[in-house]
Amino acid sequence: MARAVRFHRHGGPEVLRIEEVELAPPGPGEVAIRVKALGLNRAEALMRAGTYIETPALPSGIGLEAAGVVDAVGEGVLALAPGDAVSFIPPISMARWPVHGERVNFPAQFVVRHPPSLAWEQAAALWMAYLTAYGALVEIAGLQRGEVVVITAASSSVGLAAIQIANRSGATPVAITRTAAKRRALLDAGAAHVIATSEEDVAARLAGITGNEGARVVLDAIGGSLFEPLTASMSRGGILIEYGGLSREPTPFPLPAVLGKTLTLRGYLVHEVIGNPDWLERAKTFILDGLKAEALRPVIARTFPFEQIVEAHRFLESNEQFGKVVVTL
Repeated sequence: MARAVRFHRHGGPEVLRIEEVELAPPGPGEVAIRVKALGLNRAEALMRAGTYIETPALPSGIGLEAAGVVDAVGEGVLALAPGDAVSFIPPISMARWPVHGERVNFPAQFVVRHPPSLAWEQAAALWMAYLTAYGALVEIAGLQRGEVVVITAASSSVGLAAIQIANRSGATPVAITRTAAKRRALLDAGAAHVIATSEEDVAARLAGITGNEGARVVLDAIGGSLFEPLTASMSRGGILIEYGGLSREPTPFPLPAVLGKTLTLRGYLVHEVIGNPDWLERAKTFILDGLKAEALRPVIARTFPFEQIVEAHRFLESNEQFGKVVVTL
């Protein structure tokens, strides 16, 4: 038996329970892992609330990210061994492979040995954020040295990963945040410029930063009314990659900017990276090399003990965090 986070009905953080569940030995191609830390994502809050892209049968487990120690390996697993310190590539199906528990079985092909210098908390905060940012900026946008890249929701774990990846690629990251409260922290995290949407004219600031040339690449998690000033500030042939849609406002289609500048507006899910073996291998190499060079480093907002999983989800939804919310076991 092992404890796992589960929910029997959709709703707020209060529906989460820690329950004892049976765990079979790892099957062919699987590894059993003793979990040391869990990373929380918006996706888990959405699945818990019943608004995720995947609707699980209830009761359901939950969780996309974790790190721990290999306990046992199933038939055919040769690249991993008991005692290895590992972290998980987020699964395509959270309902099939929920990882928020004390001990879990997981497909070996999505388990990665991480550098020994990485703490459990950082390892659990790694793959969702960095794979999301890498896939968008490197594989899709082809971010180039010297380019300006605009990053919204910049204080999120993906936003901070995107800032680091932009810097490692030689680009200039512009962080978009709601108020100036996180300006200093974003600059310290590597942003070249910070724009507070509630206090500044976004289009005017971006025009000044780019010398009126516009930004070719925008990574957006928000949508809503921000679409218009963002697209108005893009260069001809630019690409806006949308991966979140956090705004509750309608998102207008910015027809004049799209037509006049021949812009590409592209929806994006991290599953594109996870499901593409070539992209995933390049992503792992880029991220692991960046960790070794200390150019990439997960930012932890706050840690909670496993028994406070409900409080951790409440903090996740408070929008107060700067970086990743992590739960330790």
